Amino acid sequence: MNVGCILMAAGAGQRFGGDKLLAEFKGAPLYAHALACIPAEAFAGVAVVAHAEAVLSAARRRGFCAVYSSAPEAGVSRTIALGMDALAGMDALLFLVADQPLLRPESVRAQIAFFRAHPHNIVALGHGARRGNPVVFPKAYFPALRALSGDVGGSAVIRANPDALLLFAVENPLELADVDTVAALQALANGQV
Repeated sequence: MNVGCILMAAGAGQRFGGDKLLAEFKGAPLYAHALACIPAEAFAGVAVVAHAEAVLSAARRRGFCAVYSSAPEAGVSRTIALGMDALAGMDALLFLVADQPLLRPESVRAQIAFFRAHPHNIVALGHGARRGNPVVFPKAYFPALRALSGDVGGSAVIRANPDALLLFAVENPLELADVDTVAALQALANGQV
């Protein structure tokens, strides 16, 4: 089964007040943490959808497919579509957000192994009953993902198919923490959520 990975790094960062992926977290920009958490050997292909050249260049250096998004204001549905176009022919796709700096590649690798044992389910990383990212969607859900529009992402597909969802649990809830504001980034850097 060919599983691809799409790193969604094309957001406009409106709540952050600018391109948050260029913001530093523990000595490196957020996008560097996102790229480092991708276990490339676990995937048949990796696409990084972004509008910042720094992110695209870093993706190319890792051997990933760099996909330029010219319209970050078009929302997450456009990022999803661009990534899916770049990784045509996959049997499943893992969608990764770029603002979870404490996510570990070991967790992503284990999530993919869990998905391979449950290939007909949508598999999200979680902690307790909390669903987080990344999320793996099997091919059966690709049409629904392609039908999304505006700033609507995979959560809409999950809500429409609740019985298909399985959570793969991580021990540390901080792995699921994402940063949407400068204050959230600072709090996470200080070990708070």
